[in-house]
Parts: sequence; C-alpha cells; structure tokens
Amino acid sequence: MATQITDPLTRESVESRLRLHAIPYLGTRPLGSFTPSHLRLWLRALEDRGLSAGYRRGIFAHVSTVFTAAVEDRLIRANPCSARSVRAPRLEPRKVKPWPAERIMAVRSALPDRYQALVNVAAACGLRQGGAFGLAVEDVDFLGGVVHVVRQVKLLRLSRPVFAPPKGGKEREVPLPESVAFALAGHLKRHPAVRITLPWKTLDGPPVTASLIFTGTMGLPLDRNRFNDRVWRPALRATGVETGRDNGMHALRHFYASVLLDAGESIKALSEYLGHHDPGFTLRTYTHLMPSSGTRTRAAVDRVFADKEATLDGPDTGQEGA
Repeated sequence: MATQITDPLTRESVESRLRLHAIPYLGTRPLGSFTPSHLRLWLRALEDRGLSAGYRRGIFAHVSTVFTAAVEDRLIRANPCSARSVRAPRLEPRKVKPWPAERIMAVRSALPDRYQALVNVAAACGLRQGGAFGLAVEDVDFLGGVVHVVRQVKLLRLSRPVFAPPKGGKEREVPLPESVAFALAGHLKRHPAVRITLPWKTLDGPPVTASLIFTGTMGLPLDRNRFNDRVWRPALRATGVETGRDNGMHALRHFYASVLLDAGESIKALSEYLGHHDPGFTLRTYTHLMPSSGTRTRAAVDRVFADKEATLDGPDTGQEGA
C-alpha cells in the first residue's frame, strides 16, 4: 500500500477491502504456499457472506494485484489468481433504466429550495454528485453557455472533505442549457455562493479556494453521506420512489445520457460530456438506449422519399402530367 500512487480515497478503499475481506482468510499463509484451491475456497467464502458480485470482483482484483506485485518482485513464480480454475466473480447483467422526466421534476420539488438546482445540474449537464458539490461560480460561463468541470468534493477518512480533480482526473467542458443557466442564476440570487477553502487531494495538500454554488445550511461543503441520508432519500420517500442503489443522484446522469442519445448525439460526444475514460465504456453502458438502426433507417428513407415525391408532384397547375 505504501508504494501505491493512486488518489488517497482509492487507497483507503483498497486498504479497507483487503483488511476486511482478504487478510482474515489469506493473511496468515506464506505467499509461496498458495494454490488455486485456496483462492477458490476464499471466493466461495465471500459469496457465502452475501457480498455483491461487483464488490467481490473488486476485492479479487486487489488480491490479484498483490500477487502480481509479488511475481514482479520475484517472491513467487506465478499468480495463483491467474489459474484457469480461479474465476473472478461474474457481474450480473444490469441495464440502466433512466428515470422519466416526471419523476425527476417530482423529486426536485420535494427537495429543499437550496438543493433543487442540483437536479438541474446533474440531469441537464450530466455532472456526478461530487462534481456538482464542487461546482463554483467561476466554473460557469453564463454568456458562453459552458460549464467547466474542474473539481469535485471528496470525503477522506473520518468524512473529512477535500477538493480533488474530477473522477479519472479528466477535466472537461459541458454545454450549459439556457434552462440550467436560469435555474443557477435564480439559485444564486436566493442562496449566494460561499467561498470555501479545502486542501487539494490529500488532507495535508495545498489549500484551494472556490466559490461553491451549493453548500449546506451552515455554509459548509456538502457531505455526500449526510446529504444522501438527510436530503436525497427523504425526497425519494416523499415521492414514492424506492431508496435503493439505482435511485441515487447518479440516476440523473443516466437521464442525461438517455436524452442526448434520443436526440441523436454521438457516443463520442456523450462520453466526453460524461467524463468517461473510454467511449467504449459509454457504449457498453448505454447501447440499449440508442434508437434502433431499423427505426433510423425507416425514418431516413421516409424523409428522402417524401422530399422526392414533393419535388416530382410539383405545384398543381391544373394540367394532367404525361
């Protein structure tokens, strides 16, 4: 762990998963004594604990990385996780189901006024929750119609906030719809931005100041755990929406993607706006939301023939054609 160069939050997550789910099963065995059967028994134990396939797959990847490092350091000859009989947990296929616009507006109305414009930013600009929490006045070009996504608010150990680059370190520009610009302007009139200073990336990082558009009632940066528990889920319950994982604020990003795809936006452009590292990931996530090729073909041919028929018919002159 000391040699990892990932961001602090990722390091904390990896350390926690290894400590809770790997060390108790594997930690006392010498590296060179592992066989594939040990890994298979361990994976079965994780499954018996009721952990989700995605979570188990992440833990398996961390353990495999440890063994790979040991191979590269020539402590062991082979990674037992790479054996053909050791299979990473398979992800259950899940298709994103975007919220209908009516649900979004209902949940928005159920939120306190100071948080309602968050829905506009997430559903109409595709920002992640942390990116919306980290949005500052200086990031919004109202005249140019652009939002610059340059930071997020992250929570490190003991829920202490820091500013950090957007997920994946990918800064980006997102079109700012006029409706969102008006919503943000109205929000700022009622709830002025607050200058917040937080360390950058790590708790001992250099201080960075930004005029945050969205803050808590005490003028502090939003804490995702507190916000989800005390603000978001109560709004879901008030509108009859289940409070499970599929209905977190991330559902608003899925809505954004579905609207753009329905309007004919390209996967490449959508990937850029969402801040994905690879358009292929965007395609795999949202391909089922794209208009079918058959629908596009029929519409395209109908348009061509409609235009041709209108040209051939020409204006009605009262004379019968040949």
